Amino acid sequence: MDFSFTREDEAFREEVASFVERELPWDWRERSVDPEEPEDAILVKQFKKKLSENGWLTMAWPQEYGGQAAPHIKQVVFNEEMAYRGVPAGDAGVRMVGPILMLYGTEEQKRYFLPRIGQADIDWAQGYSEPDAGSDLASLQTRAVEDGDDFVVTGSKIWNGAHAGADWMFMLARTDPDAPKHRGISFLLTEMATPGITVEKIPMMWNAYRSLVTFDSVRVPRQNLVGEQNRGWYVGAALLDFERSGVDRPARARRVLEELVSFCKGNSRNGRPLSEEPVIRSRLAKMAVEIETCRLMCYNVAWMQSREMIPNKEASITKAFGSEMMQRLYGLGMQIMGLFGQLEPGSNWAPLQGRFENAYLRSHGGTVAAGTSEIQRNVVATRGLGLPRG
Repeated sequence: MDFSFTREDEAFREEVASFVERELPWDWRERSVDPEEPEDAILVKQFKKKLSENGWLTMAWPQEYGGQAAPHIKQVVFNEEMAYRGVPAGDAGVRMVGPILMLYGTEEQKRYFLPRIGQADIDWAQGYSEPDAGSDLASLQTRAVEDGDDFVVTGSKIWNGAHAGADWMFMLARTDPDAPKHRGISFLLTEMATPGITVEKIPMMWNAYRSLVTFDSVRVPRQNLVGEQNRGWYVGAALLDFERSGVDRPARARRVLEELVSFCKGNSRNGRPLSEEPVIRSRLAKMAVEIETCRLMCYNVAWMQSREMIPNKEASITKAFGSEMMQRLYGLGMQIMGLFGQLEPGSNWAPLQGRFENAYLRSHGGTVAAGTSEIQRNVVATRGLGLPRG
């Protein structure tokens, strides 16, 4: 088996890297951006517009939907280069909503949304988790009641980026309260400018915010229903398979490890560089192996997608391993830096401008978002290994 990239792939990698260095409106070496923060969202959208002009945002999409039908491995190369530099180019529209509409959407939905996603004209928020429904997502209580040509939505969604100026939300709502909890759920697309929607900011422990969105009798046109009514759980589950897969984590981790190795080479303890400490060298080497393992897992998912297969257990394996790997990586950095590693960004003595402290706090949320590690293991056990539900 040949794991090497073709000359064309490597040439494309160089083209993407050169484009980022030339066009990115911030210094990726010095600044980390969060697309779910309003100030950063403006910069990210500005850059995504440039990427869309090159056709790179949706290059692997079929030509009939505005893509280039490019090989999935080319999309992987693009995603790797973006993630390595901390550029959040692959948004929810490109990676999740677009593919779901291709699978389940009406022709009208495809004609309206897919071109706008490809042109970076729509910013999305995710309406899955609720204050009382997170890991057990099927227990969600947001209601969507039929009323003529509309659904009237009442309830709330939490932990999303709506406060950053999202135009639309893709969401799950209960349309049949008497059905078993995994039934009676529908997948809706809701315009955030609709009357009755309130967005509140919630502070996070890593110096950022997320949103609580409240729906007070919000009218959503029936034409915004994706897939069959009361069968939205299966649409939403397929979307999660797209969300959980991706090469972003190992690509980002590779850059983080490089920064940590550089820190160890430039800082000494007891008269010799940290990089010469046997225990530290061993743990850094172990992290390098984990990162490469995760990278190959992601390549397998990309290969499956190139064969028009939807990765299920494979996506869950990648997500659980990748998010826990990031937690171990940042935890290692905090241990190596000692008490200095606890200093926040902006502190005079914070190593690497406090990026490890901030990212370590955030990494714990990474094992919860898109389904907890426990949920992922359940998916692997039941759908992958065929084990009975306990």
